[in-house]
This record gives sequence, structure tokens and C-alpha cells, in this order.
Amino acid sequence: MKYVDEFRDPALGEVLAGEILGLVEPGRHYKFMEVCGGHTHSIYKYGIDDLLPANVELVHGPGCPVCVIPMGRVDDGISLAHQPDVIFTCFGDMLRVPGSDGTLLDAKAEGADIRMVYSPLDALRIAKANPDRPVVFFAIGFETTAPSTALTLKRAKAEGVSNFFCMCNHVTIVPPLRALLDSPDLRLDGFIGPGHVSTVVGVRPFEFIPAEYGKPISVAGFEPLDVLHAIHMILTQLKEGRCEVENQYARVVPYDGNPRALQVMSEVFELRPHFEWRGMGFISQSGLKLSEAYADMDAEIQYGVPGIRVADPKACQCGEVLKGVIKPWECKVFGSGCTPERPIGTCMVSSEGACAAYYNYGRFAREREVV
Repeated sequence: MKYVDEFRDPALGEVLAGEILGLVEPGRHYKFMEVCGGHTHSIYKYGIDDLLPANVELVHGPGCPVCVIPMGRVDDGISLAHQPDVIFTCFGDMLRVPGSDGTLLDAKAEGADIRMVYSPLDALRIAKANPDRPVVFFAIGFETTAPSTALTLKRAKAEGVSNFFCMCNHVTIVPPLRALLDSPDLRLDGFIGPGHVSTVVGVRPFEFIPAEYGKPISVAGFEPLDVLHAIHMILTQLKEGRCEVENQYARVVPYDGNPRALQVMSEVFELRPHFEWRGMGFISQSGLKLSEAYADMDAEIQYGVPGIRVADPKACQCGEVLKGVIKPWECKVFGSGCTPERPIGTCMVSSEGACAAYYNYGRFAREREVV
């Protein structure tokens, strides 16, 4: 099997859509949250929302790592980039995320040595090629990307690379989901669980959602039939009166995740007491920092950062979008003051951002929903 074409079969999509229609109760409104930004892009790229009954609504969650980073952390990164002799490295999406006074791309134009990398290993190679200059890697992502950062730091330590540092912005998926479920702003009937994160953590960490909150969840892949199948599984649970964690993405996701990746993460990282999320405030035990054994590679310790909390621009409603309270097109500046070319908020910058998905694939979503 190719594991791609089979999951884009339009005939099977029509069959699934018909079965979904047969599962919904007339007069009942269903609201499901797709946690991961990758799902949001699949939904609008392939028109999955158009295949669903009108009373099945999908809302977008905080599963995009670039989207959830607050402006203060961007400012901290810019501050590090301006340190003497520092070579600052980060993923491409981060270059355009606005801080309170510009972006990393603006700082680069002002003379800071900021370089885009595709992996932390690229940053380590830069450090080896420039032994007389400190190299900082701006680490970002959920548990999906944290193991690669951890393994790179382990390699740097083993090879005695003393000029390689990390500014850790890795976050974990469970605490923000708890925060959402505890929020009075949002009422959900179920979750489409994050496939990428689950390849590392497995599906076991999500058992609290049905156990404590009575909401079904299906961890899903990212092809159109994956998403439709996950919605079908959730609706089947609701119709049958069940509430549990199901693994739609079993071809990739083990129930207990990747033990080796989890072990490496536990060696290199520890939980922060509090970490700020864009639009959600401080969430306890939700961020990672370097453990004591790797403190000498922690850029925040070695250089210090301002650490000032910065409020989002008043026009930006990324926080409400990330919490599923509003749809991207309901933001006051969507598509006018805020576009991918000139973004105000992170959800329009990131390749997994909900606003970027609506802008690129769902330009007429507003008209459809209003009608």
C-alpha cells in the first residue's frame, strides 16, 4: 500500500460522508475540536467541512506550536539574537512571528546574525563550523519535535561542543487541553486528537478526556479520509453512548507512544512551573526547560533574557481563535489588516495556523457559514 492515495479516495470519502449523515441526530448540534493545526489545513485543503452535515461544526484548537508562542518569548529571542557575536538559529516560520517591536526577520535586516535551519542538527553543524562564536537554537514545538532537540543537545555534550546553546520553547499537549476543558467559554462534544504528537506520547495521555470530562476522542491522521473516519468514530461513540479514546491513526501511532523518545526527553528536559501561551495566559506544567544536567547549554541562563510579558495587539484575536471561541474570519482584521504577507498574529504566520488555512483554502468559508 502507498498509504497516501488510499486515504484520498473520493469515492470512499462520499461513502464515509453518507455514513456520517446517518449517525447525526436531527436537531442536535455537534461541536468537535481538531487539536492539531495540520488537521485544520487538511480540512480546508480537501473541503472536508463541505462533506459534513450542517449540524456538525469543527473548531480549531491550540495545536500549532508557532501559534501559541507569546510575543514576550519572541522579544526574548530577538534580545538573544542581538547579543555580541551570537549566531541565532530558528525554523523558518519563527522568522516572521511578530514581537512587540518587529520580527526576527526585522532584526536580521538590522544586522543580527539570524539563520534559518531545518533541524537542530543544522544549528549544531553551524556551531561546529564557528567554534569561536556562540550559536543559539530557538527550540519550538510540542512533544513532536522535542526529541530531536534533546538528541541534538546530547550529541553536542558528548562531542564537547561548548558554543552550542538552546532557548527552549517546547510545550506539552495535555495541560492546554485541560485548560480548554475547564474553560466556561467553550462547550465541546468531542476531540479529533493530534496525530503527530501521539507518535511520541501515544494515546494513553488522552484517557483523562473521557474519564474526567466525558468527551470522546479519536486520535487521527492527516489525510482527508483519516479526518472523516475520526469524525465517524466520534459520532459512533456518541450514538452508542460510549466515551473513550480511540486510535484512528493506528498505522503510525502506538498506544504507548515511543518509549525511547520519551526517555531521551526525560533526560534532557524538565517541566517549567508555568509557561505563557498566547491567548491562554500562564498554564502550569505546560512548558519544558533544560534539566540541571544541561543547564550549561541553556541560553536563557547563560545570557539572560528580558522575560517581560507583552500583551497582544488589540486588533489581534489569535487567542480566541486558538481556544475555538471564534472562527478566523470572525476576527476584525482577518484578510484585511492581517494577511500572510503582512501578519499581525501568529495564526496567520504559521504553516499550521488556522487563519492561514482559512485564508489559503477557505476564502469563502464565511459566505458558506452565513448562508
